[in-house]
Amino acid sequence: MADPQDTPDNRAAARQLQVETHGLDVIADAERKGTPRTLFWPWFGANVSILGLSYGAFALGFKISFWQALISGVIGIVFSFLLCGFIAVAGKRGSAPTMVLSRAAYGVRGNRLPSVISWVLTVGWETVLCALATMATATVFGRLGWGGGTGTKVVALVLVGALTVVGGVMGFDLIMRLQTVITVVTGVLTVVYVALVADHVHWSTVSAIPSGSAQQFIGALVFMMTGFGLGWVNAAADYSRYLPRSSSSRGVIGWTAFGASVAPLLLLVFGLLLAGSSTDLAVGVAADPIGALAVILPTWFLVPFAVVAVLGLVGGAVLDIYSSGLALLSAGIRIPRYAAAFVDGVLMIAGSIYIVFFADDFLGQFMGFLTTLGVPIAAWCGIMLADLLLRRRDYDEGDLYRPTGRYGDVPLVPVLLTLAATALGWGLVTNSAAGWLTWQGYLLAPFGLGGKSGAWAYANLGVLAALALAFLGTLALGRARVRAQEVQAPSPTDAGAVV
Repeated sequence: MADPQDTPDNRAAARQLQVETHGLDVIADAERKGTPRTLFWPWFGANVSILGLSYGAFALGFKISFWQALISGVIGIVFSFLLCGFIAVAGKRGSAPTMVLSRAAYGVRGNRLPSVISWVLTVGWETVLCALATMATATVFGRLGWGGGTGTKVVALVLVGALTVVGGVMGFDLIMRLQTVITVVTGVLTVVYVALVADHVHWSTVSAIPSGSAQQFIGALVFMMTGFGLGWVNAAADYSRYLPRSSSSRGVIGWTAFGASVAPLLLLVFGLLLAGSSTDLAVGVAADPIGALAVILPTWFLVPFAVVAVLGLVGGAVLDIYSSGLALLSAGIRIPRYAAAFVDGVLMIAGSIYIVFFADDFLGQFMGFLTTLGVPIAAWCGIMLADLLLRRRDYDEGDLYRPTGRYGDVPLVPVLLTLAATALGWGLVTNSAAGWLTWQGYLLAPFGLGGKSGAWAYANLGVLAALALAFLGTLALGRARVRAQEVQAPSPTDAGAVV
């Protein structure tokens, strides 16, 4: 029997781009379309970035060998994007944005705490990606002798910012089409880049890199988790919510994880080979993640390199700005979704202007800030995963918007568990990128881990600890609450007043 949603009329209508009007509301059955396979495009497009090559230098910066860095990268990338895949299942089961679905665990207004954290994190990432795209363009133009100064940066920032904001404001349909184009163009040009610089790889030098300690290996692994999948978990259901409820859960998990992981894995391998072959390149990448990769290119490929660098970064920024707008609404701001995306775009451009034109060491400081937010996001992820695992039924759509419904208003257990897991996590991480974060790591000495200068100081155990405590705590303390919710009769589905 043919899919009633896949008709010529519907396909023609889908080709007519318009501003998406959906915000926090549930996607109606008549509007759900596609298959799990379509999730490949947005996730691949968001992660097929030249920046993935730079993670090779970042991993080797933990003073570990090529094989240790490769194993830590593979585990960190695949595991963290599998977490995204599991949370994406909630999207097709509830057809609402990620930060609305987590109301089932946190309560309708209790969920504003993780929503604010999610909003700050996504706005931060989109700002960093926009700034990096601007600086990469200026670097390439400078090497070509076409400028590279203030004028070039202004034009680049306007173009990158416009692409990102337009994608975020227009919404789902444009994003899906844009990500398909980004996937093809960026994928092809990245292969060409690899072919052009392959002669810079010297396996004898790479294989001679000495091995590091177990603590350094764990630090690299957690860094990979935080830099990849844990940076996306809070948006993982924003695209799967458009799939029909009958879609395969395994397919949702598989296509999300595969689409997001495949490009970073391939880029990581080559990035490790490049960085391991040249100490100068590794140092340069640490200072200028994109521009340093252009130094080894022939001049004729610099313009295509700029295209692949900018498109890859824009692909990630577009998904971030779309999800940051939804997180802002979930935090309690009452404006249309497209207006929220526009507000976030203004903040993104303002932050990018500061990074590009005024800050000397702002990027390192800001990345330290984003890493710090990775701890509470890991705690949220643990609670969300455990809550999803405990549920046997789909979400009650109406009660996701009613503080008096089955999910409650501000249940104390998930909120307190998040705070406890975050306090534990911050006590087990240190951050040298920002001097104002030196208060972290306060549990390393009491736990016998050598203090802030010991072997475990940079293992980033706090991220894993926050994830584990929140997950296990929810399994232990949330089972009765979920069972009590699921024995109730379905509520009216008129989620008229969106909270």
